[in-house]
Order: sequence, then structure tokens, then C-alpha cells
Amino acid sequence: MAEKRKFQAIKGTRDLLPPETELWNRVEQTARQVFGTFGFGEIRLPIFEPTELFARSIGLDTDVVSKEMYSFEDRDETSVSLRPEATASVCRSFIEHGMHALPQPVKLYYTGPMFRRERPQKGRYRQFYQIGAEVLEALQPGLQDSAKNTGKDAAVDAEVIEMVMAFFAKIELDGVQLEINSIGCRECRPKYIELLRARLLEEKDKLGLDSQYRIDNNPLRVLDSKLESEQEIIATLPHINEHLCETCAKQYAEVKRQLAVREVSYKENWRLVRGLDYYMRTTFEITARGLGSQNAVCGGGRYDGLVEILGGMPTKGIGFAIGEDRLILSLEAAGKGHVAKGCDVYIAWMGEKAQDTAIHVARTLRQAGFRVELPPVEQKFGKALGQADRIGARHALILGDEEIASGKWTVKTLADSSQQKLTEAELAEFLRKHHGSPLRSADT
Repeated sequence: MAEKRKFQAIKGTRDLLPPETELWNRVEQTARQVFGTFGFGEIRLPIFEPTELFARSIGLDTDVVSKEMYSFEDRDETSVSLRPEATASVCRSFIEHGMHALPQPVKLYYTGPMFRRERPQKGRYRQFYQIGAEVLEALQPGLQDSAKNTGKDAAVDAEVIEMVMAFFAKIELDGVQLEINSIGCRECRPKYIELLRARLLEEKDKLGLDSQYRIDNNPLRVLDSKLESEQEIIATLPHINEHLCETCAKQYAEVKRQLAVREVSYKENWRLVRGLDYYMRTTFEITARGLGSQNAVCGGGRYDGLVEILGGMPTKGIGFAIGEDRLILSLEAAGKGHVAKGCDVYIAWMGEKAQDTAIHVARTLRQAGFRVELPPVEQKFGKALGQADRIGARHALILGDEEIASGKWTVKTLADSSQQKLTEAELAEFLRKHHGSPLRSADT
């Protein structure tokens, strides 16, 4: 007889179970609520896309495409990949569905799993979850950058940052720190990259292997190095914000002014770069407490031209992605991860008539939004109360022959063992008084 295999979740993935999933739902519902107040609508995207979509948008020389994507050949011999991020998918959808013809800008948000084959560690998984948003605005033919357009872009950038900071405030995330930078555009960034590459080549022998490789392929990523041995060298490298063209410099200055008007605190970080090729100008990152050295919970920036790279018309874009796994860890570390356990009412019943009444009241309370546990078979009241306590119920509703005959039902509050007799109408009012509105929301 063959030995039975014990199946387990694949390395880098895990199951999310109740009651923890209540916290995940609360975070996601808060995002929907806050983003909605800024005029964003939800987009739901496929989990896999043509591999070329990510190769063209993210860049063949990035670690994501060259090392981390889960790619495979489909039955029609086309290469498809599990999505490592969602911005490229949103842009593909923007093109495919002709969203350039909609009132501009188009503001979208998403939630869901992403996939990268990285080394698993605290807050980093191979199947991880993101909450993100994108603002896309198709350009009129012939429209070029100008001081006026740059000011408009800066206002959009600042509002997007204001929105994500409002979300973090709503969920009471501790120790939130916003860092911003500008990484220039197609005019000034290549010149800075060549200057940076030349300076890095002078120090090549003192750098680690990853940074040596990046000198040729993506020198901006050297600025993001966390190796202690490289920090002294990086501190002497030229700052990109000292090499911005006039348009980029004006746009960056206006972003900072707009953030000040919106009362959003920030810190400038000249080393802040994004790891994906499509970013330009405004970049930002948000960190939180309780995550150790890997403390970033959100990253984003502007990516004008990405839609055009993917075959669409010239389009401006900015967006961000929140690492939901790390966000949840930070909330839990700060003691903000408490979720309600069990149910509001456990119905303990004995007798056929009592079961009929129990089914009726369970349906009524559930329609009102209360969480109700109704056992399928009758139990002795002592056993039933023990079960109610084990599952964390707040109240036990006791229904027996006496309660049915009198119309007065026994309600026991398990926290203090107090109990009282209530009619059906009084029961609903009692529960509302003790629990507020029964409808679960992002505010509860």
C-alpha cells in the first residue's frame, strides 16, 4: 500500500485563516472606502498575462523579469507569467478597453495576489498581496510638457500621495514616514546615469557582485543597496536632484509645494529609486514601524509613457502599490490587529418547537447583520453554553419549552454571566444597544 502523502503549502506561500482574515478584510474595505472618496473605481485583473507584457514594461534586465517571474509555456506554445505586479496589467487594460475615450483622467484601484520567486523572509512571500491605485490620462495629440502641464502633473502626484497617507491614517498605522524624490525624465536621467556609471566604475573593485553587475545594467539600483560595506561609497555619489532638467526641477518643486498645502509631511531622499524601468520624475516610498530593516509598506511614482511603450497612445500615469502582508504585520506589531472573534449570538435550543423558533430568530438577526451560530442539533444547555464560550460568542440565546410558551427568551451575556428575559423585539434592541450598528464596516 502506497504511503499517503502529506500535502503542505508550497514554500513562500501560506494559508490565511480566520480570525486573521477579518483584519485583512477590514484593511481592504478601508482602502475601498478611502479611495472611493477620491473618485477611484475598482479594476479586477487576470492573475496571469503574456510574459512579453512584463518584459516590455518592467525591463528585461531587471531582477523581476530575469530571475523572479513564474513563467510557463501554455498549450498554444505562448509564454505566460503569473503577474509580479499590477501596473503593467492596468495599462494593458487601459489600452484594450479604449479607456482613452473616457473622461480623463481614469482613476483605478486594485487588490489581490502577486507572484515573485524571491527568498522568503519576514513580510516577504512568493505569493504576496498588494493594494494599489493608478491614475492614467491620455494626452491630446501634439501636447508636450510645459510649465503649466508640469504643475498639473504635480497636483495629481500630490493628491495620490495624500490619498495613500489618508488611508494609513484611517487604519491608524504607527510610525508612518513618507520619503520623496525625483529621478528625472528621458532628457536628464540618461545623462545622470552616465555620470553615475562613470563614478561607480572608479569604485568597482570595492563594490559587491550585485552592484558590479548593476553598473552596466541598472546603475540606479546601486543607490538602493543595503550592504554596509557600500554605504560610504554611495554617500559620495552625485545626487540626481542636482542634475534634473528645468522641467523636472519645476515639477519636483511644485510637488513639494502641493504636499505642504495638503499638510502632508515628507522627507527628501536622494537615494530613493524605483526598481522598475518605467518610472520617471516623482517617486515615493512609505515606511512603518514594526518591520525591522525591511520596513517599506508602500512604493510608487510617475510613469509617463508606459502606455505608449505597450502600444497605446501617449498617456501620463502615476500609481502606487501597498504591500499588504507587511502592512498587516505592522498593524499586529503595534497592537492594532485585534479582530472580533466568535459570534454575536449563539442560540442554544431544546425541543422541536424551540428549533423552529431558533431558525426564525437566526434568520431575522442575520438579516440585521448580526453574526449568529445555530447548532444543527439540540444540546443540553450546559454543553451549549460551554460551546458558546469556546467559540467566543458574546451572548447565548436560550430557547426551551418555557421560553417558547411565555414569549420571553433568556439572553445570557457570557463575559459577566448576567442574564435577562427579553421578547423578540426587545432582543434586537438589546443587541443594537450593546454592539452599535450590526452592519460591519471599515470603521468597526
